[in-house]
Amino acid sequence: MSQASTASNATSARERLLIVCPGRGTYNAPEWGTLARHAAGTEWLARFDAQRRKAGMPSLSELDGEIPFRQSLHGRGEHASPLIYACALADMLAIDPERYEVVAVTGNSMGWYIALAGGGALGYEDAHHLIGTMGQMMQETLVGGQVLYPWVDEQWRPQWSLRRDLLALVDQLHGEQGAQLFLSIDLGGMLVFGGNEAGLARLAEALPPQERFPMRLHQHSAFHTPLQQEVREAARKRLTDGPFQAPRLPLIDGRGHIWSPWSSDPHALWDYTLGEQLVAPYDFTTALRVGVREFAPDRIVIPGPGATLGGATAQALIQLGWKGLDSKKTFQARQAEDPCLISMGIPAQREWLLR
Repeated sequence: MSQASTASNATSARERLLIVCPGRGTYNAPEWGTLARHAAGTEWLARFDAQRRKAGMPSLSELDGEIPFRQSLHGRGEHASPLIYACALADMLAIDPERYEVVAVTGNSMGWYIALAGGGALGYEDAHHLIGTMGQMMQETLVGGQVLYPWVDEQWRPQWSLRRDLLALVDQLHGEQGAQLFLSIDLGGMLVFGGNEAGLARLAEALPPQERFPMRLHQHSAFHTPLQQEVREAARKRLTDGPFQAPRLPLIDGRGHIWSPWSSDPHALWDYTLGEQLVAPYDFTTALRVGVREFAPDRIVIPGPGATLGGATAQALIQLGWKGLDSKKTFQARQAEDPCLISMGIPAQREWLLR
C-alpha cells in the first residue's frame, strides 16, 4: 500500500466531532486555575494578557492564578467572558487532529462568539476583543436579568404540556403592571427567560417552586431579548465587520442556520452576530439538532471550563433520540460504557481527546 493510501485511510478513520462551546456562568470557583493548567506559557494567552493590560484591566493570567476567586469580581462580564473563551480555546487547541476531525462548531449564547474563533470566522485576538467588549458592554448596562426553569422530568424526558404552559405563562405576564418577559434561550430541557425586574418578580411568584428553581442567574442581563436593543446599537457602532471572514469549519448559529466555509458572507455573519443574535431568542436545542442531523458526529465535545452545559446537551439529545438515548438512565449507562458526550471540563474525559 502506498504512503498516500495509508495517509488517506488514517484520515478517514478519524472520529467526527461536533464542538459545542459553553456560555456565561461556566467559570466559577472550582474552575479557578484552569487556564494556568492548560494554557500557561502559550503565545496566544500572552497576547490576550497584553490586550487587557493595555485596556487597564487585570490580565487573564492574573485573574486565573494570582487574584483569589471572588464571584463579585470574576463573575463580571468583562472578566468572565474572556476567561471562559480562553479556557475553551485551550481545550479546542488540545484536541488531537490525527485522531479526531471537527466537522462543525456551535455554542450556547456567549458560546456563539467562541464558536466564531473555533470555526475560523474570527482570529483568536479578534474574538478576544469582541468577547471582552461585549462582556463589558453587557455589564455596564446590565438591563434586566435571566431566570432558568426546567420542563423535563427527573429522567430528563420531555414534558411537552409543561413546556407549553411555561411559554403561555410568559406570554400572559408580559405587559401586566410593567412586566416585560421573553423567552431568552431554549436550552435542552430548560427554558431561560429574560425580562425586566418587574417581569422577573412576577414570574418568580407564578412558577411552582421546584428544588433550586426558578433560578435567577447571577450577573446575567436579559440576553437575547428586545431589552438588549441599546447594547445592539452601541455594539454595531463600536465593532466593525472588518475582522470577520468566511469560517474554516461549518458554524451553526442560534437559529440552527449553517454558515458554510464555501458560501458565507462575512458581512452577513457580522450582521447576525451583532444584530438578531442579541435581541432574539437563542435556540440552542435547534442548533444541536442541526449539528447532529446534518453532520453525523461520532461524539459531541463541550470544551471547558466546567461541565454545566453537559446536562442541557444530554437533555436535548434525549429529545432527539440520538443514539437510542431516551432517558437520563440510558444516557448515564451509555456514558459509562462509551461516552458519546465528552465534557473537557472533566479531567478524565478531557484525556480522551488529547494529542
